[in-house]
Amino acid sequence: MKKTFDEIRENIPVTGDTVAAIMRQPVVLPPDFRVNEAIERIRQVGLPDTQMNNCYVVGEEYTLLGLVSLRALLVTRGGVRLKDAMAHPFITLQPEDDQELAAQLMQEYDLLELPVVDGDNRLVGVVTADDAMEVLQEEATEDMERMAAMMPSEAPYLERPVVWVFLSRIPWLLLLMISATFTGGIIAHFEDALAAQVALTAFIPMLMDTGGNCGSQSSVTVIRGLSLGELSFSSWPRVLWKELRTGALCALALAAVNYLRLLVFSGVGQGVAATVSLTLAVTVVLADLIGCSLPILARRLGFDPAVMASPFITTLVDAVSLLTYFRLASWLLGL
Repeated sequence: MKKTFDEIRENIPVTGDTVAAIMRQPVVLPPDFRVNEAIERIRQVGLPDTQMNNCYVVGEEYTLLGLVSLRALLVTRGGVRLKDAMAHPFITLQPEDDQELAAQLMQEYDLLELPVVDGDNRLVGVVTADDAMEVLQEEATEDMERMAAMMPSEAPYLERPVVWVFLSRIPWLLLLMISATFTGGIIAHFEDALAAQVALTAFIPMLMDTGGNCGSQSSVTVIRGLSLGELSFSSWPRVLWKELRTGALCALALAAVNYLRLLVFSGVGQGVAATVSLTLAVTVVLADLIGCSLPILARRLGFDPAVMASPFITTLVDAVSLLTYFRLASWLLGL
């Protein structure tokens, strides 16, 4: 027995952030309808949603044959059959596809709608540009919360209970606090060097902050590229090469300005100024490379790249900057 459209949709599982959770009911028309008949049908039943711009031509069992836009219906002669006026969709979605994929495809191909079909090419729904905008907004909010070392939430800020906000923040704060023991251990290991050259202590915050900022800039750029589908694991060598050159230019500029600043305003010797500036240059380059690599590796391993942005990049860059600093100080200053 022929299934109705609602019966076909009932068999589609709606889970999580899949396309099935946001798809809308489309306007369906038979292929032998003439244009004037299609317009009359739309007048009678109306559009399920004001955001829709297409009607979908379906065959037996709602098999998708093509689509015709409302504009095409208005400018095409009334006696033309839909099978002769329709266009063939070159992109379709599956109900189990991720919502973010739908938003990416609509953005990439400048589409206002995307049809959703099941494994038998039966039309089960449609995703509109309005749906895609909501998905992108939610994804951007989640990424921002993860990059700020928070668990994401879909509830508005003022509606979230204080306890929930606490529980969303404390795991990452604990992780960051514990990871700080690594940097503390590095400083403790080089206590003799710091005692011999006390001036070195004053520049530790600047080196760690600058390295963290560079790593964050690099990671945010890469995470955006991954979210938009511009980058993949195969892009890693090109990303590394680009960030290496970018980091080198930033390192030269920052190190030169810092060297002159220390000599003119800080009153330290040339040895300390050179050590701090050289450490700054090395830290900036390494931070850029770490910041661009971790999100790509995270995506490759199946994790959310945004999760890597704050705690892990911060910990690694801090440790690298301190190790570089004390090694160079021991070498250049003979500590």
